[in-house]
Amino acid sequence: MGDKIVRTGLVIGTAILALLLLLATCGGKEKDEGHESAPKKPDRTSQGPATRIEVPDAYDSGKGWELSGALEEYALAPGAGLLAHLQPADGGRFRLRVVDARTGKAVWSSEAWRPLADEPGAVPRLAALAKDGREYFATWSYGKFGDDPLSEADRVLSFDVYEAADGTRRRVELPWSEAPSVSASGPGLVVGVGTDRAAVLDPLTARTVTYEASDLKYPKGCANCRRLTEVMGVTAKGPLVNGDGEFWVRGAWYGRDVAPKGAAAGIATSVAGDHVLARWDRQPVKKKPSEMEIWAVHDGATGKVLASAECHKPALRPGRYPAAVHSRDGRYLIAGNLAFDLRAGTGHCFESEGGTKPLTLATVTDAGIAYGATGARSAEDAVDGGGTPVSVRIAVPEPQAFSGSSRLPAHDLGTVGIFRWTDSKDVHHLMGYASRN
Repeated sequence: MGDKIVRTGLVIGTAILALLLLLATCGGKEKDEGHESAPKKPDRTSQGPATRIEVPDAYDSGKGWELSGALEEYALAPGAGLLAHLQPADGGRFRLRVVDARTGKAVWSSEAWRPLADEPGAVPRLAALAKDGREYFATWSYGKFGDDPLSEADRVLSFDVYEAADGTRRRVELPWSEAPSVSASGPGLVVGVGTDRAAVLDPLTARTVTYEASDLKYPKGCANCRRLTEVMGVTAKGPLVNGDGEFWVRGAWYGRDVAPKGAAAGIATSVAGDHVLARWDRQPVKKKPSEMEIWAVHDGATGKVLASAECHKPALRPGRYPAAVHSRDGRYLIAGNLAFDLRAGTGHCFESEGGTKPLTLATVTDAGIAYGATGARSAEDAVDGGGTPVSVRIAVPEPQAFSGSSRLPAHDLGTVGIFRWTDSKDVHHLMGYASRN
């Protein structure tokens, strides 16, 4: 009888233990699923980043934060000090997550959504932009509604525009029949860059305005403006348009009227904030074509030249010019081998001399330190480890090489530099390394 009681007790105890284990397992699953919808906090933020790559001496790779496993698409709102990145969610959806770029701490995350795209596994695009002192993150994807493969009329661009500070979202759907090129380099999103038909999305109002070729307000008497016409971007005064050796801002100013001294024909190459970078041919000297060209930074609102520099003409015209990049405070601007101090009104062209490899600048700090690489194919290549890394103080433009294995900051926020790295397993890492100054 005693043995029977013991055996019964053991059976009951075993059953109770199994039930407790089952409840614990279920509870843990609910907790994990709940965590999925909340902002993911970066690992080991308080202990510093797990990944420590070699970087310039101005940064401490032992202090900061790290995000690993994020998609390559990310964007930075420098004024607010916020970094946004895309993270896959279930069912082919994505979520936008925003962290404090100085500490790595989670700030907010969006609801998960499915991008509008034709191909499976398509990743939305992501960019940051600013207007009237407010910053925004914008994601977009291109696809179509309906199932008719022959219909083009239902193709649209789907935009989600978020207030950087709190994640307030507005969705905009823009019908667009052809695969678009989109730029967020100015105070608005421009659809149709490189064509004579474009649309501008205002992040402040979420309204779009479409411009046909006949709406571009060609400057009076400019025959070349109607040839090779393409919208390059947008300024606070309206779309920036190129013609054949000409450029203008619709309804605001004409490049010829604000040309730097000694300039002939010119075209706009890029927009950064509300500044326009333009390349100008020099006027012939004694009927001989000049070997030099002028690069000028123009105020986007007035066209006024803020700074300029001269470079030798390349043997071959590039099909695409490097994008202009600002320092966080807007004082300095770099593009390829060019560097400008907009407050001092000075510029410098870093040219190859005596067989040296060309220099490409990628990042510039508020202190006027630019980072780049010699022998890199582009600024992106320099940040990703291509070429030989260098730094240069814009006030004293003498490049200084440092360790060849050092990675360059993709962005600098004064107190922290943002670095990116892809490991041998093709996992993407974003690190915020503290500044030493």
